[in-house]
Amino acid sequence: MSHLTPPRQLPDADASAPDRAAGTPPAPAETETESNASSRVHPTDEGAEARIRVEAGERVEAGERDGDPEEAGETTDPPPAAAGDDEPAPEGDEPPTGPAAAEEERAEEESEPASQATGSGRFGRIGRFGRHPRIAAGVRVGTSVLAGAFVLGAILVPDRLDRFSFHNFLRLPVEALYLAIILLALPSKARRITAAVAGTLLGLSTVLKCLDMGFYQTLARPFDLVFDWVLLTDAADWVKDSFGHTGEVLAVIGLIVLLVAVLVLSALAMVRLANVLDRHRSTAVTTTLVLGTVWITCFSLSVQFAGVPFATKGYSQFLANRVQYVRDGLGDADVFKKQLAVDAYADTPSDQLLTGLRGKDVLFTFIESYGRVAIDDPAMAPEIDATLNEGNARLKAAGFAAQSGWLRSPVTGAGSWLAHSTFLSGLWIKNQQRYRTLTTGDHATLTSYFQKTGAWRTVGIVPGVRKSWPEGKYFGLDHIYDSTHLGYEGPYFSWTPVPDQFSLEAFQKLEHGKKNRDPIMAEIILASSHNPWSPIAHIIDWKDLGNGKIFYKIKKEGTNPTEVWKSAKSVRTEYRKAIQYSLDSLTQWMQRYGDDNTVLVFLGDHQPVPTVTAGSTSRDVPVTVVARDPKVLDRVAGWGWTDGLKPADNAPEWAMNQFRDRFLKAFGPQS
Repeated sequence: MSHLTPPRQLPDADASAPDRAAGTPPAPAETETESNASSRVHPTDEGAEARIRVEAGERVEAGERDGDPEEAGETTDPPPAAAGDDEPAPEGDEPPTGPAAAEEERAEEESEPASQATGSGRFGRIGRFGRHPRIAAGVRVGTSVLAGAFVLGAILVPDRLDRFSFHNFLRLPVEALYLAIILLALPSKARRITAAVAGTLLGLSTVLKCLDMGFYQTLARPFDLVFDWVLLTDAADWVKDSFGHTGEVLAVIGLIVLLVAVLVLSALAMVRLANVLDRHRSTAVTTTLVLGTVWITCFSLSVQFAGVPFATKGYSQFLANRVQYVRDGLGDADVFKKQLAVDAYADTPSDQLLTGLRGKDVLFTFIESYGRVAIDDPAMAPEIDATLNEGNARLKAAGFAAQSGWLRSPVTGAGSWLAHSTFLSGLWIKNQQRYRTLTTGDHATLTSYFQKTGAWRTVGIVPGVRKSWPEGKYFGLDHIYDSTHLGYEGPYFSWTPVPDQFSLEAFQKLEHGKKNRDPIMAEIILASSHNPWSPIAHIIDWKDLGNGKIFYKIKKEGTNPTEVWKSAKSVRTEYRKAIQYSLDSLTQWMQRYGDDNTVLVFLGDHQPVPTVTAGSTSRDVPVTVVARDPKVLDRVAGWGWTDGLKPADNAPEWAMNQFRDRFLKAFGPQS
């Protein structure tokens, strides 16, 4: 018993109680205090003493909150009775006595350990905030609010970066109301399972939106769930080439961690909200009904704030569009097989193919990312115009003439191989499935028709190819020079393995410059204008190219892609410089090595990424035919193209897959 607080004594029981032994004094009863509890614990049981102190402290705090001095441990003696006050205490105030009192005391003692265990369990669940209930309550409320914000954000977030705005997140999504109704209607176990599944699916759709953001930024289209998985490997290769192996590893690890985090947080957030709805069912039902009424009213009246509809069903539309894309993708295979079977020149005898070009060296040259924006954009047009005018003057001085038009590419931002195969096959190759189907079949390409005639040696100059490329055989190329077979010993320029000037000089040494050779049909890919356009090579004296080691110094003097991509303006500037370098390399090569039998067809494969196009939806690319022999250009005079290297704004625009048949017709037998 504490020496500071005297025990409170119970009044004597009735002496006539039948259960008390005669002459035995009544046993005093004490209020349960820290001293009593401690007296029932062995002195060496330190853990038990600690539990008793914690429990006593909780009772003290509870007593203080309730204003009960006895609960707070402040026991007081009853006031002394007035002299002569013989009035008995009220019947209800008399404590139990005799065996009943002893039995009650034993029951209290037996229930004490269970009470202590329960208290310990409560403390463990609350954790460090067990002694700070206000903080614990704040944490619970804050966690629920964050869970709600996460779920609403995942539903409302757009799948395009250019559509991000603060007002987009101040809308009422009908999908959130549907989720609330479903979770409120389900029993406990089914509700938790449904919440976890719905949260995981919401997380997956959020990941898909993130993929869409990246694809819209590079390809100006959403991620294709059927065809685009292979492009993730290409993206990893691009990161490696641009930022090194360490950058690639860090990027992959970061994406994996982000994926797992989004899925886990989404599931936990949904389960948390489901529990909150259940604990506050009445309020949740009322709130859902009110918000449902608000949504119907605002949707019917087309209520908007800052031009953004308040009541939205955008998430449902997003999911519906994705399902439709998948269905279209799965059905596209059958559509393409029918197109693949059609070829107007399949039965044409070889001696009637390309008769207007016999004896000529024909070069089909693709300039990476050379799109209409380079010519039309006011910020780039003056410098590009100057480069094209200089190229025109250069070619004209060497006796060449040119005509130019527009082609519409099946892709934008990336996917060069899809554009190349569209141009050469005469089919619209818009996805990887079509490309694989094409290159594993026998549909003839423009290059394979050259090979079929037997009048040309067909070669490929493909510096962007750094590993096995079995598709090369499909395109009808007798020999392929990839990045490892051009004699280049210099550095990479980010993604670009070989600078354009060196690639063209290598073609001259390996094929075009040989004496006593057959006519050549070459497919040449110039890759220096490939994203990220930093660092960029520049024109040097052709005699100084050597084995390419001179480019180490040039690369060292160039820009850093990490710094360039911090600003859209600097990206556009470097893109423009890269296109100028490719155009200068090509026109200088024609001036230096072209002759009466050289026919050059050069074009862009696709527009650059949206960072450069600045919102333009055009997929047009320039295409130009250059020749010294006037009979060659006479064959295409009916196309209505513009004289020179720059197509006019109103020059004819063809779909890229139309070029093959029109070219074969123009240079076939004339009626």
